[in-house]
Amino acid sequence: MDALRSAVQPITHNLPGPIRDIGVSIIGEACYKTLLLDVDPSDQACLKLAISKGLGIGIIAASSIVKVPQILKLVKSQSASGVSFLAYLLETSSYLISLAYNIRNGFPFSTFGETVLVMGQNVIISVLVLNYSGRATMAALFVAALAASAVTLFGEGLLDMKQLSYLQAGAGVLSVASKVPQIAAIWSQGGTGQLSAFAVFNYLAGSLSRIFTTLQEVDDKLILYGYIAGFSLNLVLALQMLYYWNTPSAKAKGKQRESPVEAQSATSTATPSKKGPTTRRRG
Repeated sequence: MDALRSAVQPITHNLPGPIRDIGVSIIGEACYKTLLLDVDPSDQACLKLAISKGLGIGIIAASSIVKVPQILKLVKSQSASGVSFLAYLLETSSYLISLAYNIRNGFPFSTFGETVLVMGQNVIISVLVLNYSGRATMAALFVAALAASAVTLFGEGLLDMKQLSYLQAGAGVLSVASKVPQIAAIWSQGGTGQLSAFAVFNYLAGSLSRIFTTLQEVDDKLILYGYIAGFSLNLVLALQMLYYWNTPSAKAKGKQRESPVEAQSATSTATPSKKGPTTRRRG
């Protein structure tokens, strides 16, 4: 440890001011001194805090692109097969409530920052699903309803913290319920359709990491239980993704069923008829 300390300290003691300020703002003056200046990882409290902050920042960074593959799959296929709008509606509603609850409680941004980014991507996916399902008018109503809900949730004069805490308890139920339609859609269709594996597995890792960061930084059972329940159903989705990994979509199955009929039809039209023996006498 002494060798590591002597090698690292000349670097940590000479970091540029802006980098030092960022480090202090993330883990605090005391833990910055313990971990970076003194290079003492034996302080368990500071070490857990640093790990929690690192996970939180990593989750926020990953969430900026977590559903981009899903958006691209929808746009490329022009199909909403295998993607449940109800699941996204429930999840987006849950995220909007949780975002208001976290911001108005003043919780650290690193413990909920991904909510903003994922919710924005959810809105895009929901609009695409409605549009490709022939319900473009509902897409406009969906966005308008979200905007009105945001004004209500963030307005302190419209909703007090006690009422918002009740909604947060309901948001945990919504978050869990949001996974059920997607699980049911995969089960009924016998495949994952246009569902993105990247999004599913990132959700699984993110929800597990959020359990740790919440235990370390947020003393709120409502949020903790929501993440635990969410992780359980994200695990079910991930297992479904693995189980149906090589299963073709319903659209592809339809094409496979049509192709033998088309081939048979093409063969029958292309095969020339044989001439029978003639009975005409040659003279």
